[in-house]
Amino acid sequence: MPSIGPRAFPFTAPAWSYFIGSAVFHYLGPAFAVLLFAKLEPPGVAALRIWSAALVFALWRRPWRTLIRLDAGERRTVVAWGAVLAAMNVCFYLAIARVPLATVAAIEFLPVIVLAALGARTARNLVALVAAVCGVYMLTGVRLAGEPLGLVFAFANAALFAAYIVLAHRAARSMRGVDGVDGLAAAMLVAGVCVAPAGLWQAAPAMVDPVTLAAGIGVGICSSVIPYVCDQRAMARMARSTYALLVALLPATATVIGIAVLRQLPTWPELAGVGLVVLAVALHHEHQTTRSQGGETKCDT
Repeated sequence: MPSIGPRAFPFTAPAWSYFIGSAVFHYLGPAFAVLLFAKLEPPGVAALRIWSAALVFALWRRPWRTLIRLDAGERRTVVAWGAVLAAMNVCFYLAIARVPLATVAAIEFLPVIVLAALGARTARNLVALVAAVCGVYMLTGVRLAGEPLGLVFAFANAALFAAYIVLAHRAARSMRGVDGVDGLAAAMLVAGVCVAPAGLWQAAPAMVDPVTLAAGIGVGICSSVIPYVCDQRAMARMARSTYALLVALLPATATVIGIAVLRQLPTWPELAGVGLVVLAVALHHEHQTTRSQGGETKCDT
């Protein structure tokens, strides 16, 4: 299958629509992954997810060609990005195996508040940021009690998620002559190598169980292919601070998916928190500054 060029996916849809696609699949896949914990340990589920995604990207984008084309600085970014993806996924699954998905999602937002705050240059955006913080606090505070080790993994995942945003945004906006999805494919290849020590043994049972293997592949596509591709398409047209604020949607999305898939029913304070998050996203306004080649709108970061 030939590699698909940067223009194979036209930027005709609004940037926020790519983010919505990412938000839905960001937790839909992990919600189903929770159901795999009866068959595999969390690191095994994480490894199966990453390897499945790496295989899809290898067949689709030929990431080794991208690694050859990159200069030394870009290659370091991709390697760091891949290492962060591997560690983030392992920590994420170790967390959701111990605490509710919505709690992990809320904690995941906390470090990226700083990224959003850096871009809150107007009173309207500041109000949006405050509303988002209050909403996420309400979601987090309700269920913060839980298994201590699970919370440790949740906070580690949150720090790694902030690093993911920085590295993925840098790749989407600054790699010259390389499509962001090609950079993602290369990073996923690196992640597949990095996750092997933690997940190789734990993922082994899936290799002799076709149903578990198929489920793991499905989780990989839903969790690491579709949402990360959507992230790259959104980040290419969106300021990093705007993307960071939109991450506030993730706890709300996780709450809804937790209801639908895992039957983790929210309380009234959590529903109020979801409402504040939605209000924040509605209030936020991204300041348009320049235009890139081909008429694509670029925003200050």
